[in-house]
Amino acid sequence: MSSMLIISGHPDLNHSVANRTILEELTKAFPQADMRQLDKLYPDYHIDIEAEQKALLKADLIIWQFPFYWYAMPALMKKWLDDVFTYGFAHGSSAKLAGKRLFISFTTGAPEEAYHTNGIFRHYINDYLTAFKTTADLCNLVFIPPSCLNGVSYVGRNTQMIQQQRAEAKAYAFELIQKIHLFYA
Repeated sequence: MSSMLIISGHPDLNHSVANRTILEELTKAFPQADMRQLDKLYPDYHIDIEAEQKALLKADLIIWQFPFYWYAMPALMKKWLDDVFTYGFAHGSSAKLAGKRLFISFTTGAPEEAYHTNGIFRHYINDYLTAFKTTADLCNLVFIPPSCLNGVSYVGRNTQMIQQQRAEAKAYAFELIQKIHLFYA
């Protein structure tokens, strides 16, 4: 059986509905996975590079779960990437991550129709993912087509909306788990 590493890039899971629910479901489905919750490990943004690199080296499948902030990963996760994916470790002639699989899963506040050429953002969601694919290519990671849950905004949340978002996140997590099983053997 392969080794799975899940990196939670949400900056504050205590205030999350969708990402927290997705991670809870992933933990139930894959209790043997190594879960790294960056907000709990590094609230001060001081990344333990050695610990993170060791976790990456053990994994065959690396999953990044995060909310899409300004068309990218949140600052804490970007700091983690900048600090951990160094030359000689993640890329370069002595890179150590080659051949591992990278699967990104993220949530957006905006609905799916906003990510369309005639939507408010005037771009498809995949147009924003070039940096992730390029990162995988540079590190010789196998880039698995990403998954996304749209429309889980914080704006105007009330009890009914929270319940609806939690249900949508559980349904999304179920589909995500099925996809992971395809790459996790």
